[in-house]
Amino acid sequence: MFFRNLTLFRFSPAVAEDLHRLDDALADHRLRSCGPLEMGTKGFVPPVGRGEEAPLTHAVNASTLVTVGSEDKLLPAAVVNDELHRKVQKIVEEEGRKVGGRERKRIKEDLLTELLPRAFVRSSRLSAYVDKRHGWLVLDTSSRKSAENALTQVREALGSFPAVPLAPEEGPRVLMTDWLATGNLPAGLALGDECELRDPASATGAIARCRRQELDSEEVKEHLRNGKQVFQLGLTFDDRMSFVLGEDLVVRKLKFLDVVLDEMGDSHQDAAAEMDARFALLTLELERLLAKMEEWFGLPRPADA
Repeated sequence: MFFRNLTLFRFSPAVAEDLHRLDDALADHRLRSCGPLEMGTKGFVPPVGRGEEAPLTHAVNASTLVTVGSEDKLLPAAVVNDELHRKVQKIVEEEGRKVGGRERKRIKEDLLTELLPRAFVRSSRLSAYVDKRHGWLVLDTSSRKSAENALTQVREALGSFPAVPLAPEEGPRVLMTDWLATGNLPAGLALGDECELRDPASATGAIARCRRQELDSEEVKEHLRNGKQVFQLGLTFDDRMSFVLGEDLVVRKLKFLDVVLDEMGDSHQDAAAEMDARFALLTLELERLLAKMEEWFGLPRPADA
């Protein structure tokens, strides 16, 4: 299992100490199936294995993996509204009267009661891990909303989990624009082959997106000379991983390169051993990347209150 996106939060050493009870805390917040009249449910599922007896956390060294699951009923508003219109129209035609707002609301509620038990259920999973040694919460998503929803689940289980969004001391947009304009990147970083440039002062919001292109080309430099800034930048780190870094410091399209995958090998005897090897490799590689991001952008770990 390798993460493909990284949304990041940080927490203090004191918060890390409180995470020893994570496994017990999640036990009362296990995902359950949707009831007949529920639109959806959220909870935790085993990151490794299945069944009620499988643990809800999986730890390797100082990192602990969790998985937030959800079940959502697929009941499009258009379907409900079409059926509502049909029922209202039938009343108008058969009884010769208008249907008021209160009655329309009651009919819609009755429709939901009728349709929900027959609706399809869509399941989803979002993996995350906490690095207690360095104070990182790492979620495998590029969606801020999905990340916040998962964080809310952890907070509800623990009662409190004061992990905070990143607050860079160095402006990512300004710094990445300088990297692209000058070619002076930090040691270990190299330009990839895609970027997104925007003119922050333009009322029209002019955007230039480059993919599979040499980023040191004259075309890209012309955009920079015209005042555009970097909002997303493709990068390679230590020739071991590639990714697209956003000005929001969300890591997208994360990919481990062959040299990393070759180190893992394929000699593991069972699925659990392979899972441990992949998770250990993931966290060790990301530990190095996150330490560098902390250095490049000034991302101090929150202090204990």
